[in-house]
Amino acid sequence: MFGSLARFALVFAGVALVIPDTLAHDSWISRGGHRNAAGEWCCGEGDCFVVPKERVMMTGEGYVIIHGPLAGIGPSMYESVPFAEAQPSPDGEFWRCKRPDGSRRCFFAPPPAT
Repeated sequence: MFGSLARFALVFAGVALVIPDTLAHDSWISRGGHRNAAGEWCCGEGDCFVVPKERVMMTGEGYVIIHGPLAGIGPSMYESVPFAEAQPSPDGEFWRCKRPDGSRRCFFAPPPAT
């Protein structure tokens, strides 16, 4: 009896660890079939992530994503995303989808506040 219960608990724990990753990937991006200007699919397995709002600035030409520390300790990198390359984000979050080499495949931004 104890062995069966232990096996059930182990299987349940394994499923509980896998489901969040699956649900996170099954987002509106993957369901919407979004593509970038080059025709690439935006969403592959585990490659689209929310970018915190404090890491995105809007300029006259587009958006700037700040990679690295925000407090000025250590190097920061800045990635420019022209308005023409940004797609609308219906959930109000900034999203960045990357290729296997880490380069940007797609960027989603919420509509500007009026």
